[in-house]
Amino acid sequence: MPVQSNLDKVLDKKYENLSLNEVLEAPVAALQGLTDAHGEALSALRIKTVGDLGRNKYIRRAVALADLQDRSS
Repeated sequence: MPVQSNLDKVLDKKYENLSLNEVLEAPVAALQGLTDAHGEALSALRIKTVGDLGRNKYIRRAVALADLQDRSS
């Protein structure tokens, strides 16, 4: 079953009509609230695309820990 989602509130306007694969290959600045300057800072961690950001093991670990705390509250 295909997944459908409205990403208008997550992506900058020029990225809203891209496929999921295209979004994952887009620079991190494609996410609303992140700029090219954020992208430059993240590149030091070898994070250049939205996909890199989502797959980063340290970010995933931090999200998992925060989710655990939220569920235990």
